[in-house]
Amino acid sequence: MACSEVAPIVKVGGLADAVAALSKTMSRLEHKVTIALPRYQLLDNAGLMLARRLTPLRFVAGGETVEAVLFDARLSSGVELVVIDVPGMFDRDGIDGFDDDAKRFGWFCRALTELIHKRADAGTPFDAVHAHDWQMALLPYLLRCAGRPVPTTVLTVHDAVNQGRFPKSAVAEIGLDQDDFNPASLEYYGDLNMLKAGVLSADVVTTVSPSYAGELEQSSGGAGLDGVFRTRHEHLFGILNGIDYAVWSPATDANLVARFDAEDASNKGRCKAALLHELDMAIEPDRPLLVSLGRIDEQKGSDLLAAGLAEILRTGARVVIAGEGDAALMALLEDAAASSQQDAIFLGAVSEPMSHRLIAAADAVLVPSRHEPCGTVQQIAQRYGAPPIARSVGGLSDTVIDCDAHCETGTGFLFDDATPEALIGAVQRAVSTMKTSAWGTLRRRVMRLDRSWERSARRYARLYQSR
Repeated sequence: MACSEVAPIVKVGGLADAVAALSKTMSRLEHKVTIALPRYQLLDNAGLMLARRLTPLRFVAGGETVEAVLFDARLSSGVELVVIDVPGMFDRDGIDGFDDDAKRFGWFCRALTELIHKRADAGTPFDAVHAHDWQMALLPYLLRCAGRPVPTTVLTVHDAVNQGRFPKSAVAEIGLDQDDFNPASLEYYGDLNMLKAGVLSADVVTTVSPSYAGELEQSSGGAGLDGVFRTRHEHLFGILNGIDYAVWSPATDANLVARFDAEDASNKGRCKAALLHELDMAIEPDRPLLVSLGRIDEQKGSDLLAAGLAEILRTGARVVIAGEGDAALMALLEDAAASSQQDAIFLGAVSEPMSHRLIAAADAVLVPSRHEPCGTVQQIAQRYGAPPIARSVGGLSDTVIDCDAHCETGTGFLFDDATPEALIGAVQRAVSTMKTSAWGTLRRRVMRLDRSWERSARRYARLYQSR
């Protein structure tokens, strides 16, 4: 597993959780898994016991010979961890977003290519190399160009909006072949596009939900690479991300005041009362509590929630919003909540334990995303008995089935249009259903869903063996 982040060591977004959970599940299924990660400066505070290897990894890039230092560790899950220190590239605060990111991750992929070759020369080759997102997308390309036997290569696109697009000058800095800087390979409208190189080079390309795989081949969803994805149609697969039951399970969650499960969800009411008390909101058990949790930006539909909040509150529900991101949208949500007479609260960024308490207390969770390759909030919400109110897009379409009029089928409440009115309509349907006996049946149904990683891990295992 080649990645730029892995929970809980280095985490920016959902990629870190996905890599950690998939690796742990693969290990539990008796596959030997190694995660490769750059040695960021922040790893010094992660408490890892790193063992330094004496022999460096040498490679030539940008006209110079580089010596990368290799460290070994083992995660609590039993997964092996390889940390590569590329001199001068990762000794700074943060993970990416720097002007020299092409060089930083390009050199890391070069070092990792050397490690893969050394393992093969030692008679212990990797059977498969699984690269994640644009930061690692050059790895399949470099392996293909090395003129040596190549393990099966898999590239997972977690979000095609992020492509690793850099000026042409980055080609020489990384030490890539200038002859391949053309529209059929590395070049994209005059720039180097790392994600494109990986999509064209990997044996298998996956993404994080079946619906998003289809969206990638459409002009509206491929972020400009739809034609590239269409050329790989036969080798493009959507495999749904799961959630880690060791982290997200209301029956064992130590962050909650009381535990519950699908067969006896009565303690969910205690969780709700405890949260309302913690937030200094009136404890009114029969009033629906809706929670929005996650990044604040237009992609997540935060503007739709801000515009529709007053009307949502008129249904009798109360709303708690948590997250950080776009400053203007955060201010808009804060103002909208402040004018609600304590019927809505905007919390801003919250701790991990608080995010558990919010989900456990919620009657339903709001997920009005414009763009959602997979999404885990809606799956966690289902696990905790809070049917999602979500927009029908990407992975939300694969994980939420719209409830019928009598709530005899379905696992949440979907709406199609990215408008406040459509969101409000879905909330009204959900709140109306909460007043009926069907709500308890719906809650049990969503809590019994299988949202674990095991099924997805088995699909990945078949792909690793597919070449």
